[in-house]
Amino acid sequence: MIIDSHEHLMLPSELQIEKMNEAGVDKTILFTTTPHPEKVSTLTEFKNEISVLFNILGGKNTIEANRKRMKKDILDMMSVLEKYSDRFYGFGSVPLGMSFEETTEWIERYIIKNRLKGIGEFTPGNDEQISQLETIFKVLEGYDKLPVWIHTFNPVTLNGIKIIEKFTLKYSDTPVIFGHMGGYNWMEVTEFVKNTQNAYMDLSAAFSTLALKMIISEIPKKCFFSSDAPYGDPLLNRQMIEYLSPSKKITAKILGENIMELLELE
Repeated sequence: MIIDSHEHLMLPSELQIEKMNEAGVDKTILFTTTPHPEKVSTLTEFKNEISVLFNILGGKNTIEANRKRMKKDILDMMSVLEKYSDRFYGFGSVPLGMSFEETTEWIERYIIKNRLKGIGEFTPGNDEQISQLETIFKVLEGYDKLPVWIHTFNPVTLNGIKIIEKFTLKYSDTPVIFGHMGGYNWMEVTEFVKNTQNAYMDLSAAFSTLALKMIISEIPKKCFFSSDAPYGDPLLNRQMIEYLSPSKKITAKILGENIMELLELE
């Protein structure tokens, strides 16, 4: 089975499924989203839409604004998961900066009750917000290997990645997916994932085929095919992995078997 392990909700859903079919993707793991760049047709429209994303990545929104946004985004995603349950799984977002009790209540209400497969994408804008992830990790100690997906490209720095690595080691029962290959720090993250049992790597947003080739070679059982659509394309990302992979066996692992094993998918 071919699984795109990281796409954001696109509108209309039929467009997203069309892109999946074009790429030969059987199922996709959906993540929530607020901006919808797939709907724009001009550079000006794109700038307006992407400014929403930059505010999120920069950590400029208040906790209350994030709560309101994430509640709506989860409801939007759940409607798609219910309508197209044969094509999608889901991960759900959780606000940073809440107390242990508030975080626990949120995860119970929006993640567990909705039967989502994991939590994220977390997009901390600075080291202070990255440190707030520890509350998430503490809550997840009460759950059986519920994965957490963390954005590790810009604006996350190497120091921020070191903080995430520290939490990954400290809370070793929680699977941690380092999103977007660790960005420019992909070598550091690759070595860490290779030597850390509960660490994994998402292969979206590859800026270099050399980096992708090295990651596939070093951690073939711990990395996942993903497109980050609409910011990436499922077909092109799949073709890149197939082209760079050293064997069909490794290709099969990356395109679906690895994420199926982690999430215990049938």
